Amino acid sequence: MRTSYGVLALLAVAALTLSGCTGDGGPAATSAPSQSGSTGTGAGIDPGTAGSPVASSMLTTPQAVRASDGKWHLAYELLLTDVTPAAVRIDHVEVLDGVTHRAVLDVSAASMKADFTPISGPAGDEGVEDPTTNSGSTTMTPSSTWILWLDVSVATRAAVPTVLEHNIGGALIPPVPGSTPKPFTATVGRATTNTAAPTALTSPVRAGDWYMSEGCCSEDTHHRRGIAPVNGTLQIPQRFAIDFFKVDADHRAWVGDPSELSSYLSYRQPVIAAAPGTIVARHDGLPNNAALPEPPKIPPLSETVGNFVIEQIGSGQFVLYGHFDPGSVKVKLGQKVTRGQQLGLIGTSGNSTTPHLHFQLLTTPTFFPADSRPFTFDQFDLLGTVPDRIWDDNLGLEKTGTLPFVSASPAGTHTKEMPLDRTVVRFK
Repeated sequence: MRTSYGVLALLAVAALTLSGCTGDGGPAATSAPSQSGSTGTGAGIDPGTAGSPVASSMLTTPQAVRASDGKWHLAYELLLTDVTPAAVRIDHVEVLDGVTHRAVLDVSAASMKADFTPISGPAGDEGVEDPTTNSGSTTMTPSSTWILWLDVSVATRAAVPTVLEHNIGGALIPPVPGSTPKPFTATVGRATTNTAAPTALTSPVRAGDWYMSEGCCSEDTHHRRGIAPVNGTLQIPQRFAIDFFKVDADHRAWVGDPSELSSYLSYRQPVIAAAPGTIVARHDGLPNNAALPEPPKIPPLSETVGNFVIEQIGSGQFVLYGHFDPGSVKVKLGQKVTRGQQLGLIGTSGNSTTPHLHFQLLTTPTFFPADSRPFTFDQFDLLGTVPDRIWDDNLGLEKTGTLPFVSASPAGTHTKEMPLDRTVVRFK
């Protein structure tokens, strides 16, 4: 039988969705395939099968981590593609525990405008001040793919779902002018979560106060929302990455002339191994940013993390330390290192504007391609937060090096947690 099942599927979905309103104007119900394994009576078609105007996929297996707010976070992305000939407006998404079917996150219409973006174009590209400025539209054009940035947070480890699913509500906008939008609901994106405990590490920097910039989980940052098409796949290689900036007791990140490297408290601070392991990749010799305090030109892909060290600390676990000062990398390929051993000094090589340490956990011994995984630090004191979005590219352009600061309430010692974006912590 010479039939294109792809074409038939597309036509079937279009027919179902463009004509599938209930008589009272309510949405046409669609559902996820049943999990029973029953073949039903429809020529081997699962009885739970229904048309859906969108196809979904995920870029990672979500893994929960306890963060400095005391909650457990599942940070991940849901990709939606409009598979109909009509535009599809997404109005509402409810994330459910796939076992209990209870809602664990309700993405309202207002949140959708900030957290649902195209994968490319002006509304999806990273900007200088706001990485993913969105026009406020949540309407997908036919064949387009958008990405929903999700952060599910729950109070306890026991409440972390082992299975996730997503109820989507919206409307199809028929291509015929003046046509009435067709409401729909669909359940998509059923996925099993990674229930393993996140990797526990110690600080990659010496004792002192450090500003945690561009971190997880709900904030609109270049790390959290940095889409990278690598080797034919979409990836979020910096999902849980943190930029470390040293600050003093007055919350100053630089003192003096911001165009001078020596003005930055982070500059040439030691970088130390956050766990015992083996050096599997390293590079040295790239220069620091000569445009300081302005952002440098985007370097070649191979120079993104500048001078760096990648350390294997377990099976499928690799720690990346990036942006070293040229000539400061102290370790060799294949070398065994101990926890706390010095690896090099902080600089601003690669795609870096001001001196800082780029730090993250990877699933591969490469930054590209990679999947970014969550991690925790054994211990730190939470001092407070920086309310404004001050990060690598605009830090040296501020009027002074003093960061705005709000004290933590309560402040105190945290164990086995991951610092959230814009927190200020003290390592001892």
